[in-house]
Amino acid sequence: MPPSHDPRPAGWRVGADIGGTFTDVIALGPAGEVVPMKVPSTPPDYGAGVVTATTAVLSSAAARPEAVIAMLHGTTVATNAILSMSGVRTGVVTTRGFRDVLELGRLRRPVLYDLSWSKPEPLARRRNRYELDQRIMADGRLEPPADEAEVRALAGRLRADGIQAVAVCLLNSYVRPDEERRVADLLRAELPGVYVTASVDVSPQPQEFERTSTATVNAYVGPAVHGYLTRLEAGLRAVKVSAPLLVMQSSGGLLDAASVAQRPVQIIESGPAAGVTAVQKLAQLIGLSTVVAFDMGGTTAKASLIEHGEPFVSADYEVGGGMNVARGLGSGAGYPVRAPSIDIAEVGSGGGSIISVDAAGALHVGPASAGSRPGPACYGQGGELPTLTDANVTLGYLSPEALAGGRVAIHPDLAAKALSPVAERLGSDVPGLARGAYQVAVSSMTTAVKAVTSERGRDPREATMVAFGGAGPLYAAALARELGISTVIVPVHPGLFSSLGLLVADTERHELTPYRPELAEVSALAAEFARLAAKLRAELGADAVVDRLLDMRYRGQRFELRIRVPDGDLTDDLLAAARARFHAEHERTYGRAGTDELVELVNLRVRGRLLTSVSIADVLSLPVVADREPTTRECRFAETVPTPVMGRADLGTEPVDGPLVIEDMDATTLVPPGARAHRDGFNNIVITWSAA
Repeated sequence: MPPSHDPRPAGWRVGADIGGTFTDVIALGPAGEVVPMKVPSTPPDYGAGVVTATTAVLSSAAARPEAVIAMLHGTTVATNAILSMSGVRTGVVTTRGFRDVLELGRLRRPVLYDLSWSKPEPLARRRNRYELDQRIMADGRLEPPADEAEVRALAGRLRADGIQAVAVCLLNSYVRPDEERRVADLLRAELPGVYVTASVDVSPQPQEFERTSTATVNAYVGPAVHGYLTRLEAGLRAVKVSAPLLVMQSSGGLLDAASVAQRPVQIIESGPAAGVTAVQKLAQLIGLSTVVAFDMGGTTAKASLIEHGEPFVSADYEVGGGMNVARGLGSGAGYPVRAPSIDIAEVGSGGGSIISVDAAGALHVGPASAGSRPGPACYGQGGELPTLTDANVTLGYLSPEALAGGRVAIHPDLAAKALSPVAERLGSDVPGLARGAYQVAVSSMTTAVKAVTSERGRDPREATMVAFGGAGPLYAAALARELGISTVIVPVHPGLFSSLGLLVADTERHELTPYRPELAEVSALAAEFARLAAKLRAELGADAVVDRLLDMRYRGQRFELRIRVPDGDLTDDLLAAARARFHAEHERTYGRAGTDELVELVNLRVRGRLLTSVSIADVLSLPVVADREPTTRECRFAETVPTPVMGRADLGTEPVDGPLVIEDMDATTLVPPGARAHRDGFNNIVITWSAA
């Protein structure tokens, strides 16, 4: 591992992650102090919850706001703008004849036999898409170039139509980016206050539909992200936190807020990526080769695969289509985005997921959620619909008194009251319904894990599961058994693990060049890689670690695989090694491989990382908790049994048979009958299933 870019400076680092139900903050002090904080999220102004939680965690740590040297943030603001369709009125400026690219798209359907399904409405309506009499030819010639007077006249139409954001997407602009940037600059000059995106600045690649979609998504969420970050920085300054604000990208690296505001499409999966980054660092620390990261919060459950210390990073994915899809068979439901993103599969099962019965009498969990307001019925905040959290309280898995270190009171009677109508409809008692809902949720979550394992040609039984999130440790053991996974690890601070991931993430930037015939010579390819690497080091610093990657495919294929180029001077032998890696990965993923003559290069990529000085080992100490007396609670499994309830510190290094309930401040871990648990040298709870 290369050395980090600097020794740890004196001061506090604060990681803040927003979830649908809770806002999680964790602070790391100069002497290694770790202070967690969990507060309810504050929609619609989620930034207010970040400021409140930051103030609270610093107060708890007796630290001055001025002592914060890094403010690190994972946010869902871009995702929420798309899911709620609350972005601004967006216009698209394109070459004449290409106005309808967003409608034409690709002939893909996420479901084959549902006749009621229809494609999502484009984020820019047809009347808000405008054409210019210009054309960039495939070889870069302008026939003709954009006329400045026409662009200025078009700006007047955009202003009259009330357009608040513009995506400029000219045909073939990736081979002549200066022409598209010229048009974008003219529009910026004519339209002060309007958010303008040039497609070559967010996705300089072939394929008009994907590039246009990516630029449109960037423009659609741009004002919301820019406004959110501006307000958040102002709120932090108001409480005297003036440290630089860095935001988690979908790729798992941090980026400064100013750069994020220009390319918000890079933070669509900001929050989930932080948790996977924490699992990646943990896997590297304890030497795990294949890991399924399982994150379950209040609204959704997510899964990702890490192999040999690295998560899968997709070149493109879709947003706004329910389950985040980075794989071919389920695509077509959302808006394509071409930006590096950790491959995360997501389903609508979380602690706040609503339990219901359909017209045919089948039990469902989610995807609708009670969120943080009013939240589950057992919170006593006015919620009346039954949720998974209410079921978990009824089953005895969760404390009947309080959660989140006592900050959220629990009312078991309200949970039972909310569950009763559904139980009556199914002819069941309330505990039986609650157990059924638990099992339905487990079944639903297997879909997410299989999407990142089986569908990639990986056997989940060969992996170790690392479970986190406020609800993940409650379901991980049952989910692992369903999938044949023998070992589950629940790390310290599981409910705040995404915030912890922010503390240990590297700063990261990406650059890309589409492959062109003039790069066929190895020397030209090496020179282009060197140019991109120099650009990243100029932005990140000379100490940045730069990785070279190639998007490769077989001739005639539509999708590529991303292959890391081995270190060293670029030679024919090194390229041959990269092709060999591609063949092996293709065979593992799709079950077959071709020959070198069929291999095509699609894109050259470089990833620059400024390595953090913080190790995950620095934050794995046991939290300080008051002494507690061992207790027992009635828990419902196949039958109701007395179950020991303990804290993480009470769990020893020798395996103990389940059932057990292990309570942390921020999450509860369930060890079912038939499983065993112990605490390892890094204070992880390790759950193993017996052969039976």
